[in-house]
Amino acid sequence: MWLCVVFALVCFSVAYSGFSALQTLTDASEREISLGYAWFWAFLGAIATVFGVLSWMMKTGRLGAHE
Repeated sequence: MWLCVVFALVCFSVAYSGFSALQTLTDASEREISLGYAWFWAFLGAIATVFGVLSWMMKTGRLGAHE
């Protein structure tokens, strides 16, 4: 679970830096490529967040077999 948190934070920080760097790019093709990379890292961060939440739910017993 904690590795998912760390990985999600890294992914979201890379995505944030990609989105914030769009203002400095003047070439349209470089902007489009940079935007694609930023959305990719945001997607990876979202997936890591989902898996972190699922692993936390399994650890606390909220997801899985109930007796």
